[in-house]
Formats: sequence, C-alpha cells, structure tokens
Amino acid sequence: MNRPASARPALATFSAPREDDALALVGLTVAYRMRGRERDVLTDVSLRIRRGEAYGLVGESGCGKSTVALAALRYLARNARVKAGRIAIAGEDVLALDADGLRTLRANAVSMVYQDPAGALNPTLTIARQLSEAFEAAGADASVARSRSHAMLERVRIADPGRVLASYPHQLSGGMQQRVVIAMALASNPALLILDEPTTGLDATVEAEVLDLIAKLRAELGMAVLLISHDLAVIGRMCERVGVLYAGRLVEEGATRDVFEHARHPYTVGLLRCLPAHGRNKHAGALDTIPGELPAPGASTAGCIYAPRCRLADARCREHAPPPHRMTSAHGEQMSRCHYHERAMELPFGNLIAGGDGPQSASETPSTSTREGAPRVVLRARDVSRTFGHGANAVRALDGVSIELHAGETLGLVGESGSGKTTLARLLLGLHAPDSGGAVELDGKPLHAHVARRRAEERAALRVVFQHPDASLNRALPVKRLISRALARRREAAGAVHAEHDATEDSRVAGLLEAVRVPARYLAARARQLSGGLKQRVAIAQAFAGEPRIVICDEPTSALDVSVQAAILNLLARLQRERDVSYLFISHDLDVVRYLADRIVVLYAGRVVESGPAGAVFDGPWHPYTETLLAARALGAPPANAAPRTRNAQQGCVFSAHCPRRLGALCDETAPPLADAGGDHRILCHIPLDELRAQQSAAKDTLPAT
Repeated sequence: MNRPASARPALATFSAPREDDALALVGLTVAYRMRGRERDVLTDVSLRIRRGEAYGLVGESGCGKSTVALAALRYLARNARVKAGRIAIAGEDVLALDADGLRTLRANAVSMVYQDPAGALNPTLTIARQLSEAFEAAGADASVARSRSHAMLERVRIADPGRVLASYPHQLSGGMQQRVVIAMALASNPALLILDEPTTGLDATVEAEVLDLIAKLRAELGMAVLLISHDLAVIGRMCERVGVLYAGRLVEEGATRDVFEHARHPYTVGLLRCLPAHGRNKHAGALDTIPGELPAPGASTAGCIYAPRCRLADARCREHAPPPHRMTSAHGEQMSRCHYHERAMELPFGNLIAGGDGPQSASETPSTSTREGAPRVVLRARDVSRTFGHGANAVRALDGVSIELHAGETLGLVGESGSGKTTLARLLLGLHAPDSGGAVELDGKPLHAHVARRRAEERAALRVVFQHPDASLNRALPVKRLISRALARRREAAGAVHAEHDATEDSRVAGLLEAVRVPARYLAARARQLSGGLKQRVAIAQAFAGEPRIVICDEPTSALDVSVQAAILNLLARLQRERDVSYLFISHDLDVVRYLADRIVVLYAGRVVESGPAGAVFDGPWHPYTETLLAARALGAPPANAAPRTRNAQQGCVFSAHCPRRLGALCDETAPPLADAGGDHRILCHIPLDELRAQQSAAKDTLPAT
C-alpha cells in the first residue's frame, strides 16, 4: 500500500469540500424515477478522497456503489437526478458545470475504468485508433497521440506495444484488454481515477499484475483512486481508507485496517464473516451469511435501514435512525451509523439463508469422495486434446488431458486465463469436439462429441453455469418464464413430453429463486433488467431446475458480492449432500476452490501439471506453477519470476520458460515425469519431491495459512 508521506486522518463526516480533495461528496442524494415516482438510491452520502489517496467503496450489489461513481461524473441515466448535495472534483463544482465545462473536466481531471474491459473497447477499431482518440480528446494532435499511445502501453507494462496497437480487442486476453483500458484512462493524467470492479473475472496472477500496476502508476502520477469492488481482499491491499455502503447509505467509514480489524457496524461484520477462511472447507460447516435481502430502492423506514437483517436490532433500532457516531481508532477517525457500534464485533454467528443451510454437524454424511470404498466415476475425459486453427496458425488449447469426476464430489479446476479450463468445460459439454484419440465418458459409456447428437437424458444429466450469465439467459424473457422452461425441459427428458403444467410448478420456481436469494419482486422482471449479480443467481437456479447429476460451474461466483457468494457456496454444498450431485468447479478464487473442492486439478498451457486431494495440493509440495498461483493470492502482487504465458513449442516442460525453479537444459529439452507425492497427489516436475519441499519451505511463510 502506497501511503503519501503527508497523509493525515480524514474526517468521517464534513460539511464542505477542501482544497486538497480529489473528490468530495457532501450530503449527496440521488433518485431514479421508476413507475411514475421517484425512489432514492443514494441518501445523504458524504465522503472525501484526498489527492494521492486510495479509497475503497464496498457493499452488496444494489447498494449504490456504481451510482456513486456515475453521479460523480454526471453520467447518470436520464431517469435519475441529484436531489441534494454537492460534488467536487479537483476543486471543480461538478453540478454547476455546463456541457463544455463538464466535457473539459472529464477529458482532463477524472477517468473511469469499468468492470468489463471488452465493453469499453470498440470491437471494430484497432487499439491504436482507440488509444489515440483518448490522447486527442485531451488536446494532442494526431502524430503526438500516436507516439504517446506507444509510450503509454509501455507504461502499463505491455511488453510488445507495436503488436498490441495493431490488434483488435478480441485478439487480446482479458488482462491485456484491462491494461489497454487503464492506458486510455491515464491518457489525460487525471487527478482522480475511478475503478469499478476492475479485476472481476481475472485470474489470480493477472489480477495481481493489474493491481500492482495501478499501485505503481498511482505512486508515479500522484493521482487519487476510488476503487469499487466486492472483493474485500483487493480493497485491503489497495486502499488506505474504506467506506461501507448499504441501501444507498454510508454506514461505516475509516482507515481500512481499522474497519477490517475492528468493524463498528453489524453489516460490515457480516460482510467480513462471509469470506471463506484460509484452510476452511465445506466439511467443517457452512459459511456465515447475512440473512434477508436488501430493501427495495426508495424504501423508507423510521429506524435503521439495516434493522430487518441485523442480529443486534431491538425496538430502539426499528424506531430511531442512528446518527453517525465518530470515534478515534488506531489509524484515524472511524464512523459508524449504529446505535450499538461498541458491540458490533460481538455479533453472533449464524447461517440464516433460505433453505436452512446451518453448520454441518460432524454426524452428517460426507460426500461420496470421502466414504469408504472406491468412488464411482460419473464423468471421465481420457487423453483429450483440442487444437484451434490449422498449419502455422494452429494453437493447441488442451494437450493430453485426463480427469475423473466422482459421484457426489467437487473437482476444482484452477489455472490462469488461457490455461484451457473453459475449453475443457466446453469439450465435456459437447460444445467443442476433441481431437482424434481422446474420448469423454458418462457413467463409463462414451458421450458423443457434439451435444446435438447426445440423448435427452445425457444432456439433462450434465448442465453448466457460465461465468457470464448472458450466455445462458434469454434477455427478453421474464425470470419466472426462464425457470419454468428449465422445469419443462426436465419433464421432457424424463419422458413426459406432453405433460401439462404441474400444479406445484409455481412453488418450485419460487423455491429455486429463494434458494439462490432472488427476491420474489423480480419474478416478472426480464433478464435484461437485472444487475449482473442477479442474472448469475437466476442462471444458477435455471441450471438446477433440471435436477442434473453433474454441474460444470465456470467462474459462477466471480461477479457476486461476498454475501451472495457465501449463500451460493452453501447452496452448492447442501445440494451436493442431499442429491449426490457432482461439480466441476472452475474458479480463479483459490479460497473459494479450497472451501468447496474435494480434489484439485491445476492446468497450465493446456496440460495438467498437478492434481490430488484439495488438502494435499494446498499444503504442498507444489508444482512451481501452483506455487506461483498461491504466491499471487497471498502477496497480492505478481511473483518476481512471473511472465506471460505461452505454449511451449519444445519437448521439455511447458512451464520451463517461466519457472522460478528451472534446472536448465533438462527442463527445456526433456518432458518431466509424473511424480507421486502420496495419497493420489501427483506433480509433473523434474525436481525430486524432497528437494521441492526444501526449496519451498523458506517461502511457505508468505503463503496463505492452511
């Protein structure tokens, strides 16, 4: 964390902007006009970010985080307006600016990086054209803009700026696209950089690289940063101060260390307790969750807005709204809107989500993978490879991959973007066909390579939850219809092709949506009207409506806030216990994988480099690539020896070019053996396991406690 030498504690509440504020919001209230009436989505929000400071804004989806950013830039939708308050950026009164003044402010003083870099880039224009336009908007002529574009890509640590400038967005990885968007945002050398979920969907090492880049550029340019994220670990690494937003109200604020170590509001405590603890798994008990749901936009209450969900609430909380209590903490002033802020950390644990996911007792039946006897294999891939392109342009995305998924277990699949995780998932689903020589089996019987040629019961047995829910949801249909169609397909697969509408179908739809915490008021909403988090919850409900035996989860929680993530992980664990369903769980969040997975497979450049029981893989010894992934998670910065991933054209180890423990010509020229570390734990490496243990022991203290 880069803390300016002149930093001093900031006041949690104030009445006017100051000269050293990069951003100041004073009593900001924003309303949206919906169905003929105005509904407040932000209420009396006051926060300030000093020049050079990093400020984090956290809260559940729908709390108003992105509205804060859009209001600061005056990018609000046409049905929104600022009802009250002041907004100042670098000393400019934003609400008083005319169109020309606002355009000048956006071009020179403030920039924003959005969650989805692909959505911020024009797919029909080269990177050179788009980046040059950013410099031209800041006042540079065309020739100067081109030279500055090349220099800016070097500044954001892109190794081959010429190639990237000549590329179109679809030819770049997600991490590279995000670097380009950051370069565009920095073209004006802004005083304030707003980042709205900049690392969602990025793998651990690319996320670490992007965050490290932002921290270094912030130090170089002296700019302030407003970082909006549902990833509390990212906020903890990047920000000096943090604000917690709930239902459009700032309920807690202070130095990040003070808020995270000694939270003073029950909502903040609830968010922190939703995180999977290092080393904890599903067999140790369900994750803590926040009961209930956010109030509807514009909901009014006489007392504390959080009281309906708070385990400390009493009559006083329900009748009287708490004022902002201010107290001096270890690293500055802390504010909490809670009558009982001194007792917030005493909040009792509980798992009160719909469906009764309480802690699993020791007497409950463990998953099939942990029972006595040989586990039953329900899905198997045998030596599958997948090549895209032909001739000199051919790229082998998978190379001789073999995996087994057992009944009632979760197989975690980890690796960086481009390692082949999603390609393997699509191959298992029949959306890609393997190269000749490989095969996929369901219950020991071959599956056709193409999903259209599979039987209805085979398609029903194997379902998927995609990372981006738009890939599986019809944007024009209401939520109720989406789930009903999935239930109808289940009846069809069971042979009831002409079955009438089940009298209990409405209750089944309601039960599925309740289980994934989609409020009943969204039953009539169309998919295009939902937030990203709500879309993902509907997609998960849709996948489980068919009662599948196997679900492939491709980054299913990457777009969800921590409270909903905990509820979804509890739901997945409960369904597995009750229905013996199996999961292939793909994620870049290693804490989530450690919590849910029974076994782990680590992919690098299309090859399996390590596999085994989750505890063994996380405890070590590790393949050097697995060690790199764990280091990126633990340290929050890319390891010193990390480098861009490539397909190794040599006959040696696929990771040799980037391996921090490379042995030289042996690794470059000879394929490594598959070493048995015991207990079905296997590592593809030349280094003897005893030596790996010895080499990694010195670094182990910097990795997550397990």
